[in-house]
Amino acid sequence: MLKCKADYEADIAKSRDDRMKWWRDARFGMFIHYGLYSQLGRNEWAMALENYDIKEYEKLAETFKPKEGTIRKWAELAKKAGMKYMVLTTRHHEGFSLWDSKVNPYNSVNYGPKRDLVKEFVDACREFDLKIGFYSSLMDWHHEDSWKCAFDREARIRFTNYIKELNRELMTNYGKIDILWYDVPRPMESPEGWNSLELNQMVRELQPHIIINDRSLLPEDFGTPEEHLTPGEKDWEACMTFNGISWGYIDSEQAKPYSYTPQQIIRMIQKVTAFGGNLLLNVGPKPDGTIPEEVIEPLTKVGIWLQENGKAVYGQKDKIGNTNVCGICSVTSEDNILYVWDIIWPSNNSLVIAGICNAQLKEVRLLKDDTPVDFIQNGHRIILKNLPDTNPNQSVGIPVFKLDFDKKPKCNRASYYPQLNMGQTFL
Repeated sequence: MLKCKADYEADIAKSRDDRMKWWRDARFGMFIHYGLYSQLGRNEWAMALENYDIKEYEKLAETFKPKEGTIRKWAELAKKAGMKYMVLTTRHHEGFSLWDSKVNPYNSVNYGPKRDLVKEFVDACREFDLKIGFYSSLMDWHHEDSWKCAFDREARIRFTNYIKELNRELMTNYGKIDILWYDVPRPMESPEGWNSLELNQMVRELQPHIIINDRSLLPEDFGTPEEHLTPGEKDWEACMTFNGISWGYIDSEQAKPYSYTPQQIIRMIQKVTAFGGNLLLNVGPKPDGTIPEEVIEPLTKVGIWLQENGKAVYGQKDKIGNTNVCGICSVTSEDNILYVWDIIWPSNNSLVIAGICNAQLKEVRLLKDDTPVDFIQNGHRIILKNLPDTNPNQSVGIPVFKLDFDKKPKCNRASYYPQLNMGQTFL
């Protein structure tokens, strides 16, 4: 029986903490944009932005030939990078389904590879113990009703039923699915236009533990700022391209200068952790499904760093926001522990941490190997002493110091200089 919006939202609110726990602990995931557009290498919106004729664009379905075993490599890299979940574009706006869809014959089993790529993705995620996310576009440039639905009642009925049945297949055919990641509710502008209440209740009946983003125009479980790390009032996940240019594949050699370094990725992870969010970092595989070269080394190095410093990232952390304890450090916090992320290694064998006003520091250790660190605490200043001449984290820098206090630390930034009015307190 279909529930009204208020009853539906009240019900999912009751189960949200339980459903979201793994996601709140996970912090870091991989987005995969892969489809016919990957062959063009010019952006995943090429069909629309280059005004392709639909029949001309359909020819790409026959030449779409991902290599066997490449999808497993995606999951292998995600695991190595320290990611905890993956989200795949099961059907992007171009309308081509990557599974054996009975609702949409324009799919990867009838054309191109003649394989169910969604099944391969699910199998790979399960092999590497990664949570499974399905991206599902609401907009569809290939379906004849996908624009008429905005003004034609019968077209809207046909198209929303089409979207519903596509998602029914995804939620029925592959066992337990962890995330449904909607995208682009165009051309209709309201949840009523999309029948989102009915659609999402069907999804939750089939997958009771699933979490759903807010792009079906209902608030649901989490927000998805795109290409910026802007915290939301509720659970949030920043989805970021790897190069600031395209979600789909573009030429590796030309994309490399624009691509994220390990240091930039780690700093994004720090920010989302401090603000209580997640980072969903995108990879656009090559036409044959292989991972672009410019992605592999940075993600591998991030994974090594997370193996050593993951305690500062994973799990429930305090939402402390953009709080600095000095000019070259960022922080994350958990109960009585303050994790200090050192961005620039100091040249004088000491590091000053300022503004801790209420708590006594018991010990300091280097997080990567538990090495004890000498310190003195004087007023609102903590000085880490006798540090080595060179950065102990040789792979990417950014060592993390674990500071253990006798109680939850509160920090007033620049506390000796009230004229700055910069007081900030750890929550």
